[in-house]
Amino acid sequence: MTEPERHHLSGQALKVYDRMLERVQRGLAEAGDVTVDGVRAEIAKAIEVEYALEEMTREEADLLGAYLTRDLGHLLHFIDETGEGLEEWLQLDISLMEHQLANMLFSIADKTRLDTLELNQKLANEDVSHYISGEVATAGMFKCLNCGHMTCLTATSHIAPCEACNSHYFERVTSRWPKEA
Repeated sequence: MTEPERHHLSGQALKVYDRMLERVQRGLAEAGDVTVDGVRAEIAKAIEVEYALEEMTREEADLLGAYLTRDLGHLLHFIDETGEGLEEWLQLDISLMEHQLANMLFSIADKTRLDTLELNQKLANEDVSHYISGEVATAGMFKCLNCGHMTCLTATSHIAPCEACNSHYFERVTSRWPKEA
């Protein structure tokens, strides 16, 4: 992606990501019985709606859908392994976040509505732990894989290169996860 394309994407990507997340949340709430295929179908619908609005190219909408799939997969994997909730996954004070985003993520990852083990197993083929600068991610703590510098996103944002070493590679950091031996 060229620098002008990245700036074009950055102008709309954050609000479109949040809109897609909201659509997925509404679709799952209406479905009642949530399955892996249902989550994937709702993400695919959200991609199609955004593409139909003609604000983004097919590639941009697909890329945001991949980011959304990655973030939800990472959240579900964390909940399945630890039994912890959203606050621990984000490693942020929930009051720093928009209440709406927290509600959307909670409704998607609610253990009474989702079989997180099944979702985790089916999403395990995705590498949900690594992030590259320029990608869109939801709020949380990220550690530079080169120097270990910590970066905090308090809302859906583009990941910037590391402030300390200018590296482009990060991993999401959560408290007490992965479980230590």
